[in-house]
Amino acid sequence: MKCLYYLAPTLDSTHQVSDDLHAAGVNDFFLHVITKDESGLKKQHIHSSNYLETLDLMRDGLIGAAIGFIAGLLGIAWVMYSAPFGPNVPALVYVALVAVATLFGAWEGGLAGIATKNRKLAKFQHDIDAGRYLILVYVRKGKGAAVRTMMRDRHPEAELVASDKHFINPFSAMRKRARVRRLAAGNPKRLLQKE
Repeated sequence: MKCLYYLAPTLDSTHQVSDDLHAAGVNDFFLHVITKDESGLKKQHIHSSNYLETLDLMRDGLIGAAIGFIAGLLGIAWVMYSAPFGPNVPALVYVALVAVATLFGAWEGGLAGIATKNRKLAKFQHDIDAGRYLILVYVRKGKGAAVRTMMRDRHPEAELVASDKHFINPFSAMRKRARVRRLAAGNPKRLLQKE
């Protein structure tokens, strides 16, 4: 599953993109739009984003769980070394200590993630604040080229700005595409023909 990031300039353009993607076989579950004009999306019946996409809940929760797991391992190492409960502590107690520390870390990380915006979307916050529409299209491996071709042919105003192997994976690297290449090449028409 791949995530393609497009920036559209207007609500009408976003609505047309949504309709064409639906016609190409992309349903609402794999199509989300992020904008500051949520009411406009609802009026046009365009599927907006959810909290997992706009907040860093997954990423920070997983980081917190990893830190909690490591802290739990260090805690049981200390308990085994110092033996404050005696020498015959059942192994289940150690497993429970690591599990509690991991869950506590995930909880704390999740709380931190709820308070912060998604780091992958932060790169586009200026465009979103300027009134543009960030369209996230999740495509299967075989459909990516067809979606890109359709978007390039029917919606040249919608700019492909990045792609990601999978949006939900909090540690995957997002590759910025169109804007960086276009600025480097100085020729936007040639870039659109290559993609």
